[in-house]
Amino acid sequence: MRNIQEKICTLILAVLAGGAIGIGGCVFLCLDDKVIGALIFTIGLYAICLHGLNLYTGKVGYLVNQPLPYCLDLVIIWVGNLAGTFLAAVGMQATRIASISEKAAEMCKIKLNDSLMSVFVLGIFCGFLMFVAVDGYRSTKNPVILFMGVAAFILCGFEHCIADMFYFSIAKMWSREAFLCILVITLGNSLGGIFIPLAKKLQ
Repeated sequence: MRNIQEKICTLILAVLAGGAIGIGGCVFLCLDDKVIGALIFTIGLYAICLHGLNLYTGKVGYLVNQPLPYCLDLVIIWVGNLAGTFLAAVGMQATRIASISEKAAEMCKIKLNDSLMSVFVLGIFCGFLMFVAVDGYRSTKNPVILFMGVAAFILCGFEHCIADMFYFSIAKMWSREAFLCILVITLGNSLGGIFIPLAKKLQ
């Protein structure tokens, strides 16, 4: 019973994290200045780290040092993040800022027209930066590393699976191809996120 309660708590914290990323994505879509948008997007990740919410790309890097059941937690977190970003998108679509979906749709078209190899590699680079940002904050409690890491991956055009979940949801562009794209990006984020922990473990 206690284990079930823990999994439910894990899911709830993941849904909230997805919502936080949705808010960050909304900020990015609302601003015309890409640099400022990239920096302020980070408020979502800062809220996640500050309040101990569960974000897949912030957790997957620690997989190499965790027992096997941690994999189930990651699956629960991924699903929760998907639900959170979807709920955030649905909420925003019911407001006067629903027009941001047009900008999201343009972004989604670029992703869908890209090759799977391209989004996979871009996902790896994003995962690497996400681990650096999250682990750096855990070690120093300095939010600057979060803002620099997130801004860097956004400005470079790297792919973040949870942010992309929000963009596909707000643009109402979910399809079999979109879901496959998210899965490939997730794989890239996962691989990029474990590079540093794996290298340290093999020392």
